[in-house]
Amino acid sequence: MRDSTGFTPDFAAVLGVGSIVLWPAGADLGFAAMPNLQHLLEANEGYALARANVADARPSRHLAVVTCMDARIDVFAVLGLHLGEAHVIRNAGGRVTEDVLRSLALSTHVLGADTVVVMQHTKCGLAGATNEQLRQRTGADLEFYPIGHHREALREDIHVLVNTEYLKPVKAIAGFVYDVESGQVEDVVRWEREAQAGS
Repeated sequence: MRDSTGFTPDFAAVLGVGSIVLWPAGADLGFAAMPNLQHLLEANEGYALARANVADARPSRHLAVVTCMDARIDVFAVLGLHLGEAHVIRNAGGRVTEDVLRSLALSTHVLGADTVVVMQHTKCGLAGATNEQLRQRTGADLEFYPIGHHREALREDIHVLVNTEYLKPVKAIAGFVYDVESGQVEDVVRWEREAQAGS
């Protein structure tokens, strides 16, 4: 039986308020989520035996993909990519946030990416919502980067990428919208850096 915190009474007593409890790996705490987590570990055993070993952290296609965390999007399958070919950066909505810029700074300067795809999708939870609605729903006083219209949001995000001084290594950017029902991708907007004279 669980109390209002979601913990079993015995574990709640050990946990206390504001404390952090660590337990040995593999310990059976009786949580409902534990079978799900155990499934992940068991699946990993099979993966580790059969996995493709990609030694180079640099994306072989010099590509970085920014997309949504939505569970319906299999990024590699959707874009015909394989392990080791692209960096994939995911967040709610597939928006260009400060943390996405941080990742792209490393992807471009350290790991050689020069092409960025920003891919949003239909039926997104951020589409048609407002910051105020999302703050009320989550209790978090954050900027959620809601999406009014995909074309406008993609153009806004690409404008940010183009005008971020430290992303000069980026040569090309595309804005896509993935249809979660048909599986098709709409090519919405493209940008390419003009070649410098004498280059």
